[in-house]
Amino acid sequence: MKINSIVVLVYIKSSKILIPKQSIIETNQTGLFNDIVIDIIPLGPLPVANQLSKKEIDINVFSNNCLKSKFLCNYHYLYGGRGLNYDDLMRAATRISQRFDDPRFFSLFYIFLQNNIDISDDILYIFKNISYILYLFMNIIEIYFSKYFF
Repeated sequence: MKINSIVVLVYIKSSKILIPKQSIIETNQTGLFNDIVIDIIPLGPLPVANQLSKKEIDINVFSNNCLKSKFLCNYHYLYGGRGLNYDDLMRAATRISQRFDDPRFFSLFYIFLQNNIDISDDILYIFKNISYILYLFMNIIEIYFSKYFF
């Protein structure tokens, strides 16, 4: 165990609550008062009750038969990690706001937008000329066909 880690002991009152052994455990801080929430995220699909046998449905987390099941038994543990943290969120928001406050960023962004506007104007001009040339070409073909074939 690392020095900067904690151990969370969770007491579950019901033996009907089954936690898959193949799960990701994360602690997340929520709200303004930094309430801690423990997220248990199964890595695979959970079996549906009608797909399980009678033996698998009646798992007793306090018995020795639980050791062979896919669920966590009494006094067993899983390693977890730190999930979302309010302090990290505030640091990230501060870094983003500092980057947007940088005048170099806005000057580069302005140049990028101006170049895109110039390119789009050029593309529109090219398409306009191509459509005009195609229109003239179709008129010439129509005159040619009407003169020599009709």
